[in-house]
Amino acid sequence: MSSYLKNQKGFTLIEILVVVIIVAILAAFAVPRYMRYVEKSRSTEAQTALRAIRNAYDIRLQNYGTTDDYTIEDAMLEARLGKGTETNWDFEVVGNPPKKYIATSTADFAAGEGKQVWYDEDEAAYHGYGVDEWTDIDTGGKE
Repeated sequence: MSSYLKNQKGFTLIEILVVVIIVAILAAFAVPRYMRYVEKSRSTEAQTALRAIRNAYDIRLQNYGTTDDYTIEDAMLEARLGKGTETNWDFEVVGNPPKKYIATSTADFAAGEGKQVWYDEDEAAYHGYGVDEWTDIDTGGKE
């Protein structure tokens, strides 16, 4: 083999190029999967908070038969959300009785402002950021 293709440690440029290509291919698969894992993990905080808020509304409805004059602030107080959760998310309830519970990320949220996670009573399911919506790492937008 020609001496100009070998570096001082004995690896050829072709061997180094093959290793770099293999690492790039592995990264192309690993990074999006990791980003989805991170988003799913971050959305868990909102889902847990929404579940606690839903429970507060359910208790109010069972005890009083209505959620009239019951605010999201009342529900958040009864749900005993942590300061970190209240810093990361703004909460909203739609309908009376509630049909949709929404958490929207604030500027303090690690992934940025405006991410939404919501619970739909009719579907009995969570939706949104980290649940069924993922950030497209190539464009920064949604898939």
